[in-house]
Amino acid sequence: MHEPNVVSWTSLMSGYVNMGRPQSALWLYTKMSESEVSPNGFTLATVINSCSILADLKTGKMVHAHVQILGLQGNLVVCSSLVDMYGKCNDVDGARMVFDSMSCRNVVSWTAMIAGYAQNGKGYEALEVFREFSSYMMERPNHFMLASVINACASLGRLVSGKVTHGAVIRGGYELNDVVASALVDMYAKCGSFLYSEKVFRRIRNPSVIPYTSMIVGAAKYGLGKLSLNLFEEMTDRKVMPNDVTFVGILHACSHSGLVDEGLRLLNSMHEKHGVMPDVRHYTCVVDMLSRVGRLDEAYKLAKSIRVNPNEGALLWGTLLSSSRLHGRVDMAVEASKWLIEYNQQVAGAYVTLSNTYTLAGEWENAHSLRTEMELVGVHKEPGCSWIEIKDSIYVFYAGDLSCERGDEVISLLRELERRMMERGCVGGSTGLVFVDVEQEVKEKIVGLHSERLALAFGLISIPKGVTIRVMKNLRICSDCHEAFKLISKIVERDFVVRDVNRFHHFKDGSCTCKDFW
Repeated sequence: MHEPNVVSWTSLMSGYVNMGRPQSALWLYTKMSESEVSPNGFTLATVINSCSILADLKTGKMVHAHVQILGLQGNLVVCSSLVDMYGKCNDVDGARMVFDSMSCRNVVSWTAMIAGYAQNGKGYEALEVFREFSSYMMERPNHFMLASVINACASLGRLVSGKVTHGAVIRGGYELNDVVASALVDMYAKCGSFLYSEKVFRRIRNPSVIPYTSMIVGAAKYGLGKLSLNLFEEMTDRKVMPNDVTFVGILHACSHSGLVDEGLRLLNSMHEKHGVMPDVRHYTCVVDMLSRVGRLDEAYKLAKSIRVNPNEGALLWGTLLSSSRLHGRVDMAVEASKWLIEYNQQVAGAYVTLSNTYTLAGEWENAHSLRTEMELVGVHKEPGCSWIEIKDSIYVFYAGDLSCERGDEVISLLRELERRMMERGCVGGSTGLVFVDVEQEVKEKIVGLHSERLALAFGLISIPKGVTIRVMKNLRICSDCHEAFKLISKIVERDFVVRDVNRFHHFKDGSCTCKDFW
């Protein structure tokens, strides 16, 4: 073409984007800039979409400047594309700035803003924007918006909000949509309702790799390794090809259920049978798998053989550090923590875990000097925090903080539960619930009270019997609290589900679904 116009330039750019070649579209845009043809709104939206796919914030900001220069900042399509681009480039403040500047918005721009928040770990903000959309807009939410809202509920563990959104999905007729169904499977699993996950999954006529992977990962988090393996076998029998994330899920399931032989067999079959090349995530799962059953030397040898960058290595060496503490391997814990501290990864956790390893091994001097070093370099341990959702309200509890909601009632109930546990022969460990009489006329104080116990007690006095109590925790549940929760579930004859940083624990009739393997 001797003189291509704006339509032909834009069509060619769009073609490159649709064929998965966004870099070529950006190159074409630079060539167009050298010609006498000015881009229009569709051209800029296409170029911005290329930046979104590449997560190229620098080029995206440059194109945003072109939008301003050309006076297209009021164009709905362009601005919606900018909101999406900033969100996908992890600049939610930039996305919000463009969103707030828009005088006119449609379901696409609202969806882009909600997705931007949800994808960047800002679930509360995503839900708030969705509430605004529901209040002010006459349009119905589309399946992309609903999937983003469901993902936000999943990240926050907001089961009530997730169920409300599921209702909107049913009303909109999106229940069988693959993306929405996969999000629902993931949300119910992450909110402690795995039975609901299964129900949603079994309603999908021909599940793709995404819902299968969500189910495999969900089952893994509940310690249902055999179910994960059965799902994987069902998936491959139906000619659904597993991807790299599926293998992370299935190896994670084997790790959390002690299925080492099955896990190693799957690792060896990845490339040969399924065409998926193992990477550091898969090897980290195997290191975790070997460590959990006490095969630390094999795990250490594998960890040393893997070349990783600092970000990838954080999970690998963090896994080895935790297992070293569990099995009392001071030598290995020292090396793992040194790696993490040297590369400035999980520094607080590395210090604390190594200190605990020294303490458990009786090396008090080393533990004390490490705590002193933490104070000198200004490293602080993340405080234990748990939260519980009741009627769409969130109640947060911190370790040792007795100024919580209905605090006096919570303390009174915990005191009563402690008495009943002691009657059954439970003394409590080093981090258990301890009551100390400071003076006869001074109110008793609780020492070492963990946040999950406060949350549980609040749930017991606030949630009617027959309803499962669900507690979320930002750290790993300790062994003392785990033992206490098992016994309390039998004493009060109620079910509790605790989601900690690693997995789910479902306490019922004095036992836990993890079978004390977590």
